[in-house]
Amino acid sequence: MNAGLVVLAVEQQLPEDVGKSGPLGLLLTVVLLVAVLLLGRSMGKHLKRVPRSFDPEQPAVVVPDDASELFEPRAGEELLETLRRQPLAIEPPRRTDPDEGPTAAS
Repeated sequence: MNAGLVVLAVEQQLPEDVGKSGPLGLLLTVVLLVAVLLLGRSMGKHLKRVPRSFDPEQPAVVVPDDASELFEPRAGEELLETLRRQPLAIEPPRRTDPDEGPTAAS
């Protein structure tokens, strides 16, 4: 008697289609799978464009043929050499007596 009541109660509570999926669930699953595939292809294309390393490329080492290429003048080096050779417009005070010691300018 108790078993019959339990079976009767279970049949009254659960409708016939509980646990079964409908066509809308299948359609939603297919649409989500297609979306995942398209996103995967797009990500693959973008990842192919990413460089292997973001570190700046180091310039290639240039080995000179002879020693004269080691000392190439830099920009403005000639002007500095010319200015160093020119006489000074204002000269520091000269020492008159070598026994006095250094002056204030030295």
